[in-house]
Amino acid sequence: MYDTILVPHAGTPAGDLALKHAIHIAKSSSSEIIILHVIEDFPHVPLFTLHASQVTKIKREITQMTKEMKLAMEKEMTKRTETCKKNGIDSHLKVVVGLPAEEILKIVKNQKIDLIVMAKRRKLKGIKSLLTLGSVSRKIIENTSCPVLMMDAEKK
Repeated sequence: MYDTILVPHAGTPAGDLALKHAIHIAKSSSSEIIILHVIEDFPHVPLFTLHASQVTKIKREITQMTKEMKLAMEKEMTKRTETCKKNGIDSHLKVVVGLPAEEILKIVKNQKIDLIVMAKRRKLKGIKSLLTLGSVSRKIIENTSCPVLMMDAEKK
């Protein structure tokens, strides 16, 4: 039923819970899993207030930090692909830089994703929490054509 399952994963226990559910689904439908980690781009410094040499230095440092973060997350997220492999599931890892919702939606569009399994975080308490989603969760649900399984990160 599901050939390709996308698991957006922030490297958190909630993401691990989503992956666990995706593995369970993949086992019963012979699916492959794409694990996606998005590194958010650094906010831009107001460069007009700096000297050109400072701007160049800051841009170079941001580029270097982003590369280091990407390498570290590829290493960390590889553990998740190994979990898939141990469970007999074919998986692929993608670590990209950008805005999480936009990158998730790009993958859905370009990779023919059949199901998204992801964690959501609640930020509000009480009755309001029933009616709200985080901005990434909301954008995914509102802008994708494939089913989305949302795991509650705070419920056990």
